[in-house]
Amino acid sequence: MSVNHLGQIPSVTISFNLKPGVSLSEAMAGVEKLARSILPAGIATSFQGTAQAFQSSQKGLLLLLIMTIVIIYILLGILYESFIHPLTILSGLPSAGFGALLTLLIFHEDLSLYAFVGLIMLIGIVKKNAIMMIDFALDAQRRDGKSPSEAIYQGCLVRFRPIMMTTMAALMGTLPIALGFGAGAESRRPLGLAVVGGLLFSQLITLYITPVVYVYLDRFQENMSRGIGLVRAKKLIKT
Repeated sequence: MSVNHLGQIPSVTISFNLKPGVSLSEAMAGVEKLARSILPAGIATSFQGTAQAFQSSQKGLLLLLIMTIVIIYILLGILYESFIHPLTILSGLPSAGFGALLTLLIFHEDLSLYAFVGLIMLIGIVKKNAIMMIDFALDAQRRDGKSPSEAIYQGCLVRFRPIMMTTMAALMGTLPIALGFGAGAESRRPLGLAVVGGLLFSQLITLYITPVVYVYLDRFQENMSRGIGLVRAKKLIKT
């Protein structure tokens, strides 16, 4: 009686429901795998409805995460007048992301929209550890003339207490969400698990990794400055 079209192409829509305990991302991967194995090469496929909205949101969230890191790098570069030390601050993000994803895997939670929001929150919370240490170390280098290793060591000692206090405050704040208290807590639980797991893991790693990264990147910046200075001196000598 009628031929359905999607755009100007004849199309057929096949709907599917989810089994209990199966996420939409797993079902979409299974449908795509089945379509590739059964359908002829001349037939094109695409998701519509809720599946299409989920697919679009996943792409947008990844771009949002990248843009968040880029904006943070630019702001930190302006704040510290350096291209190198923002990388020191951002060096704790991989450990935080790993801890968050590992926690979600342990508790059998999917990387849902709430979990992704938790990852973005984690970026803002975790980088404050490195900011506290590096802010003190840079000030000690520029004002007191201390070496990078001595400055970051003093920064770790002086800022250890506020780092632990702010981390514990963030943990206690998100722990009820991770435990699943309150109405609708089941959907928000991945957010809490991502933040709590990322904070716990990154707290153990960044206290040791950040000072090392700071010293090595400071040496790299110094070597780069010396190299640029030598090149300029050679040019002046030639002229």
